[in-house]
Amino acid sequence: MPKRPFRFWINRELVVTVLFGCLIGTYLDLYFVGKSLYSFPVRPFPEVFSIHIGFTLFGLPLLIIVFLLICQKLNRIGKLCLVLFFAAIMAGGEKMSEAIGWFVHDSSWQHYYSLIGYTIYLLVMLGLYHLLYTKKT
Repeated sequence: MPKRPFRFWINRELVVTVLFGCLIGTYLDLYFVGKSLYSFPVRPFPEVFSIHIGFTLFGLPLLIIVFLLICQKLNRIGKLCLVLFFAAIMAGGEKMSEAIGWFVHDSSWQHYYSLIGYTIYLLVMLGLYHLLYTKKT
């Protein structure tokens, strides 16, 4: 009986994209927290990290993996719709985090900044993934 490949095998392109996405996400958080545009009042190890390291290490990689795995099954229009959907979900998640007290934006922050930022971020992640994937084949 021939071996069947593992269906959910994570390829190198996905790993590289997730690592790059986490690195960029971490630096963006550090930049915006440093500019006092937002802060994380509730975070793990607040004496060490000024950002929410739990989101950077677990939430962001999970989001990118799910996003890219779904994108593999979609055409261009579907991918664009998914980018906008995920960006809206993330911007809404920020709003909910503010209501709970996990996240605080500066009064000058407009929430459409988050929508635009997450859209650009996800497009870059998708572009990098496709660049790495097409170089392989």
